Amino acid sequence: MIGLGHYLVVSAILFVMGVLGIFLNRKNIIIILMAIELILLSVNINLVAFSAFLGDVVGQVFAMFVLTVAAGEAAIGLAILVIYFRGHGNISVDDPSRMKG
Repeated sequence: MIGLGHYLVVSAILFVMGVLGIFLNRKNIIIILMAIELILLSVNINLVAFSAFLGDVVGQVFAMFVLTVAAGEAAIGLAILVIYFRGHGNISVDDPSRMKG
């Protein structure tokens, strides 16, 4: 039987993978955005798991709001990347002083 602990372990693994993706790869902005999405996914797994464990729907509703924010973040982030790539020719985040305007 799959219990609450199993969901928490999967969520912790996804969270750690997301944090490592951010800290180990600071050069590729697309991988950083995917790592942020992994972190938000792990939070959603926690919300839904605790919601089902406690028999309350509030966690599942809040998870839907988090998914909505994550979708908006991905769309706006990719739009910013496309505009930046058109202007500069690459999306490297090595030199933050180039981002000043």
